[in-house]
Amino acid sequence: MNKLLKIFLFFSFCCFTAYSQTLEEAKNLFINKQYQVALPAFKKLVSQQPANPNYNYCYGTCLLKTGSAKQAVKYLEFADKRKVGDASFYLGQAYEELYQFNNATTCYEAFRNQLLKRKDSTSEIDKLITRSKNGQNMLLGVEKVCVIDSFQIDKERFLSAYKLSKECGKLYMYKDFFQGTDSCNSTVYENERGNRIYYGGTKNDYTNLYTRIKTTDSWSAPILLPTNINTRSNVNYPFLMDDGVTIYYASDGSESMGGYDIFVTRYDTDNDSYLKPESAGLPFNSPFNDYLLAIDEYNNLGWFVSDRYQPKDKVCVYVYVPNSTKQIYDNNSMDPNKIIRLAQLHSIKDTWFDEQEVKNGLARLNDAMNTKVIEKKKTKDFDFVINDQLTYHHISDFRSSEALQEFKTLLQLKNSYLQLEKKLQDMRKQFSKTDESEKNNLSPAIIDLEKRVLQLETEVHQQTVKVRNIENRNINK
Repeated sequence: MNKLLKIFLFFSFCCFTAYSQTLEEAKNLFINKQYQVALPAFKKLVSQQPANPNYNYCYGTCLLKTGSAKQAVKYLEFADKRKVGDASFYLGQAYEELYQFNNATTCYEAFRNQLLKRKDSTSEIDKLITRSKNGQNMLLGVEKVCVIDSFQIDKERFLSAYKLSKECGKLYMYKDFFQGTDSCNSTVYENERGNRIYYGGTKNDYTNLYTRIKTTDSWSAPILLPTNINTRSNVNYPFLMDDGVTIYYASDGSESMGGYDIFVTRYDTDNDSYLKPESAGLPFNSPFNDYLLAIDEYNNLGWFVSDRYQPKDKVCVYVYVPNSTKQIYDNNSMDPNKIIRLAQLHSIKDTWFDEQEVKNGLARLNDAMNTKVIEKKKTKDFDFVINDQLTYHHISDFRSSEALQEFKTLLQLKNSYLQLEKKLQDMRKQFSKTDESEKNNLSPAIIDLEKRVLQLETEVHQQTVKVRNIENRNINK
């Protein structure tokens, strides 16, 4: 009997020692934020002691940090009710990832009260509270958009998934365009004519948006875009629309839902500045990183990339059919959970309300993927911005006969400008291929032509403003 008792006590001691070592190791892994490694240990501990609030807290946090927010909620709610650690903070994060923004706000505010009692700074949690409130407001205006395809790709290669028409311009990784310079992790947009670029460049620890103009054989010095775009945050991934004034870009600033969000602004030619940027909203943005929205008007396809619910170093590229006018889902007639699924893009098939639209979109996408040239159906003669709410597409749109005559003069100026610019490009090509003596002969002519092109560009701008002012006066009578 004594022998059996000794054997029992020996094995009990061994089991206790192994249990203690496992617990201690799990705690150290958790403290060092090695959540993936700590996850199995805390899963076992919770199964053994389901009423232990500390184990629930650690297990829930590990689930959250390894991409399982939905499963994390149960354990973090249990820990939060028992006021364990920072459970309210992590529970808020889990709710936010699940688009339960009101619940997230409640948790963040509870955590803020904890910080106040500790006399700690609340600046960061205040930002999260604002962010979750913004998320709830966005949830009331989810855009009805048809997403026809999505595919996972390595984050480093995501640009290879964009199959844009040549008329849309080109996209490059920074390191590929500016070879052998900065290793900045950003992208470059180059217009179709190859004489202007927009890109993200590093300044004072932030990535800001710049533009450059090509003159002769080189690019101009970087021009920093205005502060209403370049806030004290990272601003990156630009794309210029075919109208030459609308820019999409991504920012992780205070207006973001989390990480990078997609924004849009337009160049105001009257004031030589950009209008106040607006969020692209849901479903384009999320509590994760969303960026590089590009619209191919020739194929009628849009693209953007997101790391929502993706493994590390992977992203998802979404392809959708752009709306001519924004349409939003009716919150009053739809199940709130359905709205959330649509906002999350939980399943792109949820967005397929029109089978013919999906079929046609997939056919255009297939053509684009096979690099076929799609001829744009002419639905408008031109794009001429009159004001923030009005853009003309046909001669018949003009209400003022005086503005119409001035517009015809503008068209003549533009035609002259394009002809001179084409001549300048040809001369530059000739310059690059000739010997030194011929270059000396061509150089004065090129410089003179550049001056004439710049002068015409100024005249085009002045005439554009003149037409716009006359037409707006007529409209406002």
